[in-house]
Amino acid sequence: MAKIRFIVGVVALLSTIAHAVSTGTHDLRRVKRQSSTERLVFAHFMIGISSNRNSASDYDDDMKRAKSLGIDAFALNIGVDPYTDQQLQLAYESAANNDMKVFLSFDFNWWHIDQATAVGQKVAQYASNPAQLLVDNKVFVSSFAGDGMDVAALRAAAGRSIFFAPNFHPATGTDISPVDGLLNWMAWPNNGNNKAPTPDHNITVADGDREYVDALGGKAYIAPVSPWFFTHFGPEVSYSKNWNFPSDLLWFNRWNEILALKPRFVEIVTWNDYGESHYIGPLNSPHTDDGASKWVNDMPHDGWLDISKPYIAAFKAGDSSPTNHIPSDELVYWYRPAPRGVDCDSTDTCMVPANNGSGNYFMGRPDGWESMADSVFVVSLLTSSATVQVNSGGTVYNYEAPAGASAKEIPMGVGSQSFAVVRDGQTTLSGTSLKEIINGCSGPFQQDSTISSCKMGSLPLNKDSVTSHVSPAPH
Repeated sequence: MAKIRFIVGVVALLSTIAHAVSTGTHDLRRVKRQSSTERLVFAHFMIGISSNRNSASDYDDDMKRAKSLGIDAFALNIGVDPYTDQQLQLAYESAANNDMKVFLSFDFNWWHIDQATAVGQKVAQYASNPAQLLVDNKVFVSSFAGDGMDVAALRAAAGRSIFFAPNFHPATGTDISPVDGLLNWMAWPNNGNNKAPTPDHNITVADGDREYVDALGGKAYIAPVSPWFFTHFGPEVSYSKNWNFPSDLLWFNRWNEILALKPRFVEIVTWNDYGESHYIGPLNSPHTDDGASKWVNDMPHDGWLDISKPYIAAFKAGDSSPTNHIPSDELVYWYRPAPRGVDCDSTDTCMVPANNGSGNYFMGRPDGWESMADSVFVVSLLTSSATVQVNSGGTVYNYEAPAGASAKEIPMGVGSQSFAVVRDGQTTLSGTSLKEIINGCSGPFQQDSTISSCKMGSLPLNKDSVTSHVSPAPH
């Protein structure tokens, strides 16, 4: 808990200072933010699991953490739940209080494409809020899916200029002439049909970039960045789904692609979608349990926040490397809690038939489980070159890491995981993870990752900080 309190305290202080400084220059900042050359970073935020928040202050920590990283706005993913407006009001209020921006992202798993007028009316409801993101002096609006919606009807119902950048799919023949930009959601290598890649069908995220950029012909592109994907819902929920995309060093490699691509916008997928394991936000961010707690509890992803900060700064500066934005040494490491081949069938929840209306449920191990590497992944953020030492299950590996950001994949060893940085014969950083790798099961097939870090000035991670704080999901 000490480490988390330390980080939160620093973030809160920086946010307060930034807010105080910016108060007198609000108009200038707003003009700058609307500039057509401004690079912005968004993070996708799931409102649907936030129904247990009761005040704007319940969103404050998320806003402050995101702002401290350089994230400009949360894309508020909304369905049609009865609590949606209450939570949107709280989120918008918190964003305004913390000098953050937010915008609506309509989830067409729940909305329907014949609801264009209702979508526009919802945009109008929040368009004048001080925390609403404006781009090119237009209200920014996005979506998850929604191909075929009447964009003209949406604009008419909104009643003011909007910058509409939905997650439409040009490869399907969708007319994208009415949009101002597009979000590409597919942030993971895949087979072209929303599943893990195969030897014959391997679509990289960069392939998706090219498809969208070519189709947009100069319009704004929202490039996706995501660290992981694993989901393992069985018959205990109505939305059964069970697959993964290979992720491994995806977070590191994708940020390097972003620095080369230099899109106008980047969207992190996601801040808090625990159900698909691609959350980078803290586990203690208030949320209800959609069934994901069985693989999310005690699996913090906070270290990915640390990696993103220098990359976001480099992206906004137009740099090709984060090296100039790394102020101190840090190691960030992650790994799955057990080898991929471990047999968890006797305790797993996906060993029986379940609803497969989506085509995403696979009985047994998740589709694509073979694509996961049995490795420990280490990203070094160093001010100068050093030797990195990794002890995975008793086997010690030493390698030279250069100044800046670099990554290494180490064979996974069952047992304790320890890490150190040695420079000029002196150990400057060291730490041992709280979670050992086991050759067994503690419940269902578990292939989420645990992430932690060693850095200057921080205290050891305490067990209290790696537990997910959830409430029962509303019915």
